[in-house]
Amino acid sequence: MRWLILGALLGLLLAVPGVPAVAAAMLVALFTQPLFVAFVLGALARPIIVRRWTR
Repeated sequence: MRWLILGALLGLLLAVPGVPAVAAAMLVALFTQPLFVAFVLGALARPIIVRRWTR
């Protein structure tokens, strides 16, 4: 299923030339928000921290 979704995404990127530019603009807009960046970093670090606390 994962490979089908990846293939569909790559097919869309190749079929519509404007999609990469729009996707890049959306990513830049999200990563310029400090609250979003802090949330993502916290969500990524949480499993590592919880695993260390439970030992």
